[in-house]
Parts: sequence; structure tokens; C-alpha cells
Amino acid sequence: MSAEREGRSCPIDYRYSPSLIAATEPCLSTQVLYVAGGLYGNPYALDCLEAMVSDEPHAKLIFNGDFHWFDAKTELFSSINNRVAKYSAIAGNVEKELARTESANVGCGCAYPEAVDQALVDRSNRIHKRLQSILPNDSHLLGWLRNLPNYAVVEVVGRRVAVVHGDATSLAGWGFDAGSIDLPEQQALIQRWLVEANVDAFASSHTCQAVCRQFQSGVVINNGAAGMPNFNDGCYGIITRIAQTAGHRKPLYSTTYQGLVYEAIPLYYDQDAWINLFLSLWPDGSDAWISYWERIEQGSKKTLDDLISV
Repeated sequence: MSAEREGRSCPIDYRYSPSLIAATEPCLSTQVLYVAGGLYGNPYALDCLEAMVSDEPHAKLIFNGDFHWFDAKTELFSSINNRVAKYSAIAGNVEKELARTESANVGCGCAYPEAVDQALVDRSNRIHKRLQSILPNDSHLLGWLRNLPNYAVVEVVGRRVAVVHGDATSLAGWGFDAGSIDLPEQQALIQRWLVEANVDAFASSHTCQAVCRQFQSGVVINNGAAGMPNFNDGCYGIITRIAQTAGHRKPLYSTTYQGLVYEAIPLYYDQDAWINLFLSLWPDGSDAWISYWERIEQGSKKTLDDLISV
């Protein structure tokens, strides 16, 4: 694959299909499911998340990829990985490419659309290369990363939910992107994906922008990022909670389908501690600082009204 396509293309092993999802047995069965995508190596968001899940005795947690990204220090990377490994998880493109034994020349594996500025794509590729340079010399850890599945099905109170990183066909797919999800042709495609996959919902994260849409055939809910701000009203992450009844925490938004409640729950991590850690790893002028600092420090420019329409 040519160097100029690094970060914009993805290898064949990212691919799957709604029919494969339909044939997949649930890896978990639970009354309450938390889905966390885009932790991005934020240990304080992980602290908050673990405390939240432990507060509900019957809840289970699954990570749907990109739990690594800013954790560009071997000890921190190992700590994040070992903590995540206590729970169920699927691969994001970050983990998929870190664990790859032979280079596929796809850079970070983000499969960015053409509308994304090339400078951002180049920075993402360099961030990923830095992560590769600090990988722990730990065969067990790397083996665990290599064995992460591309998607999972979870049974929540008897209903099937597909947990994906990207969309219904690819680990790095952009089919649930906020910018295109309301197009009529995309809505028709998603309706078909829900039916063909035999699921009530897709819970995703890859695009790093929160989305919640209810269709006639089910729900798409993208938590955006657990470890980074998503909106302009504060510096907090978002996770997805799915259960038969609403939780005791006030959601940012929610929807219901076939007896399940899908909620976006704010994750109020220690912002000051995270800023200090981030800057120690990615100082002013570094690739991650250029791409993410404004969002990390001040929140996204997006509003709830920009991204959410239930």
C-alpha cells in the first residue's frame, strides 16, 4: 500500500459483515451493559469508569476499542492494558495495528475519509508510530492484543446488541459517522444492517463523535470518546449504558427500543490530573498536542444539538 494512503485505508482483516454478526453467539449475557470506546489511554477516565460499573452489582463492561492512544509511556501503556484486560474487549484500529506482527502499511488504521485534512492524518500516523516504539516487551500482553476480536455480540436482558468499533462491515468503518448518518441512503443502509445482523442495536465509537439514532429496525449509539471531551459544555467523557431500566445517573440523552434503554452517561474524570499527565507525554507542539490539546483542555466545539437527534 502506498505511503500516501497510510491512515486512510484499512487491510482486509478489518472486514466482516452483518451476516457474520448474525451468526455470532453472545460473548456476554447481562442485565446491565456498559460500553466504553475511545478511552485513549486516559487512566483517570478509567478510574471513573471502573467506579461507576462497580456501583451496579449486576453490570458488565466491554471496551470497544482505542483504549490506547495518548499513553505513550511503557509503564502507563502496560497499566492501562492490564486494567482493560480484566473486562471484555474488542480491538480498535489502534490496538489492531499495534499488535500486527507484519506491517500492512496502513499507519494508524483509522481509514480517515478524504474530507479529513492530510496534516491530521499524518500526525495520527506519527502518534501511532510513537506508541509502537514504547510497546512493552511482554509476550502475554501483546498476545492478548492480537487475539482481540473485531466485534462482539452481547445479550442484554435477552436482546442482542452488536458491539463494534467502526460500523457493521469494518472495524474502521465510518458508516455511523455523525456527518452522514442522516442522509436518506445511509439511513436505508443502516436499517438493512440492523435486520441482517439480527441485532437491536450497534454500539460503536470509532469516529470520536457522539451519535444516537433510533431507526424502525433498531438503534445506533456511538459514545464518541470515554477519555476525551465530546461537547462544548464541559470536559468529560461519555460511555454507553444499556439496560431494561434507566440508571440513577442523569444521562446526556437516551432512547428506548424493544424494552431496552440506551443512555449516554457523562464520565467526569479528574481533568486537572489528566491535563498534567497529557502535557508530560505530549508537550506543546507535539503531534498529539496539535491535534487534540484544544479539545482536551476546553472541550469540543460541538453542542448536544449539533450531534444528537433521538
